[in-house]
Amino acid sequence: MFNFFVTENCRADGKYYISGTDYNHIKNVLRMHEGDTFLVSENGISSLCRLLSFENDSVIAGIIEENYQSTELPVNIHLFQGLPKSDKLELIIQKTAELGVFSITPTEMSRCIVKIEDKKKKSKLERWQAISESAAKQSKRNIIPEIRNIVSFREALSEASSYDMILVPFESENGMESTKNALKEIRAGMDIAVFIGPEGGFDEKEIEAAKKLGAKILSLGKRILRTETAAISAVSLLMLHAEMNLSE
Repeated sequence: MFNFFVTENCRADGKYYISGTDYNHIKNVLRMHEGDTFLVSENGISSLCRLLSFENDSVIAGIIEENYQSTELPVNIHLFQGLPKSDKLELIIQKTAELGVFSITPTEMSRCIVKIEDKKKKSKLERWQAISESAAKQSKRNIIPEIRNIVSFREALSEASSYDMILVPFESENGMESTKNALKEIRAGMDIAVFIGPEGGFDEKEIEAAKKLGAKILSLGKRILRTETAAISAVSLLMLHAEMNLSE
């Protein structure tokens, strides 16, 4: 079943009025007809809807059932991703959005190979947000993960300090005990920051700075993972733990 995201001003009198690119997609690409059903997500809540008509470049959809099959995790995962090469970041955004990440913040770290010029940041963010939206639709998320502005490592730590937990997978961490202990402390409703290093990994000073904020340094196993593999693995681990142990 297809899923479309709307804003509050798209709803009136128990109906949704969907316009813009989604109107074109529903009518001309998917070729939906009156009576077809699909999901509409607004502010993290999905409703099962039925297509009523096409009028004035809008799809009019009637609400069949509200609060329909929430797909969100019982925790909010905030990924702080060390800036990798562009194609790798696009893959990370796509896959972690599918897995349930809440937000992604591209982060400049000392060993980042990539440096994005200020004049290109706006267009990059727009593209990344579009990838996130596409992945959210495909995976039937109730929200679109937010791709936040590129920040420095110091700014990222400052932001993460307001969250309930900071997790930093690091290749020098031995054994899985720290990982097991961190998972045991996770509770429903938590905001969890996850830091992933870029291609060159973390600098020791970055690890020490994270530790001073109370970050939990953990392992993703004995093997050295590429940055994109580490991001997907870390979010997968948290997703599985949350859904197996914290979901109602």
